[in-house]
Amino acid sequence: MLDNSFKFKDLREKYNTFIYDSFSVENSEEEIIIKFKFIIENLTTFEPELRILKSNLDIKIDDKLIENSKNAVFHMGLIELISYWKSTCSPNVIIRAGYINDEQINWFKKLYYYGLGELFFTNGIKISIEDFMNIKCESDVIYEDTINTDNNGYLIPIGGGKDSCVTLECLKKEEDNYCLIVNPKPVTLGCAETAGYGADRIVKVIRRIDTNLLDLNKQGYINGHTPFSSMLAFLSYFIADIIGKKYIALSNESSANESNVEGEKINHQYSKSVEFENDFRYYSNKFLKRNTEYFSFLRPLNELQIAMAFSKFEKYHPIFKSCNVGSKGEKWKWCCNCPKCLFVYTILSPFLYKEKLVKIFGEDLFEREDLLTTFVELTGNGETKPFECVGTYEEVCFALSKTISNVESQKTTNLPYLLKYYKDNFKLSNLENDLTKNYYPENNLTEEQTKILKEEIFND
Repeated sequence: MLDNSFKFKDLREKYNTFIYDSFSVENSEEEIIIKFKFIIENLTTFEPELRILKSNLDIKIDDKLIENSKNAVFHMGLIELISYWKSTCSPNVIIRAGYINDEQINWFKKLYYYGLGELFFTNGIKISIEDFMNIKCESDVIYEDTINTDNNGYLIPIGGGKDSCVTLECLKKEEDNYCLIVNPKPVTLGCAETAGYGADRIVKVIRRIDTNLLDLNKQGYINGHTPFSSMLAFLSYFIADIIGKKYIALSNESSANESNVEGEKINHQYSKSVEFENDFRYYSNKFLKRNTEYFSFLRPLNELQIAMAFSKFEKYHPIFKSCNVGSKGEKWKWCCNCPKCLFVYTILSPFLYKEKLVKIFGEDLFEREDLLTTFVELTGNGETKPFECVGTYEEVCFALSKTISNVESQKTTNLPYLLKYYKDNFKLSNLENDLTKNYYPENNLTEEQTKILKEEIFND
């Protein structure tokens, strides 16, 4: 952990005003280009952009549709600004690109504060939600919404991991669905194509970070995790409406609700939590007013149940990837050294260990003595849970206990290093309390969606 508390105070004094100045939308035959303009007074200007590719799609998106959706675009900028604001954490934020009222300001303050909880924690910054930011709106421009009542079908965001593959497979019988991929790579495209989606039903978005921000990062300005999934929420909401989709089916599970720091509301997955999902549904229904429903299809499930389902969908096994470290290059691969790799290996182990799992990762991660510290943190016996999209301590410990039981029942091999360490040092889970039978009740699925999920996961 860093101690940037003095840098935080110094930067806020030097650069006390951040401005969301404007946005623009250009609709051409090939793509929709969205640009935002942010200003840190006395320092720099940022102009990031989003390009929504549309020439491959089998639907027409005309200028009227875009004009009627400017409110959603304006709101995307209210999320995109977080990535740029964090470099100086300016205490004053001025909104000039459009109008938001006091209720909206408070909604965004909550999202910013808890969405940046990890950044504050890892930089040693302690500040209250009342004091970290003052938002002032200087615009009276209100973007009117025109509701499209003909929306139907699903828009399914694809991240390349096991979760979105399970959603794709569960909803494969539904008609007129489209996939959404931000900054597409062979892995994410491969998952969609394996699920049966052709190029005409894959919406591709290119998100460009302004290089001025990258320069500030190199110079040592404040950097850290931002709630990207909240950006995905507003982006998918905009896209679902202009292509006429009724549902945005996310793949966030109940496990995303757990804090990374015991006793504190610091969650790497805050914008994947059910709290944010409910907040966004409230906000979008009141202030965006489109005929679109945002929800997580996998919310009733935990990570263990998703892993169990995914273990049966073998066609995705050679393709899927979840490792953030390995995603940096064009050839996405498992790095086999990070918390995400070890977590995915662990959560799949009750169902695929050993030969099938080693084939996916290229080695047996349970034999890696150098992963012991990460392993201990994943089990809840370290100072914090790794700041990654990983499951709960209970799920990890159950998966390990189940895999130990499976290996020992074979009586043909010894426990690998990490499994033996767990058995020798920690308490095994009670396997009679089977986590694969759980059902998280706080979700936003319709009756029909619930039926689809239960038939696929529980064979009901």
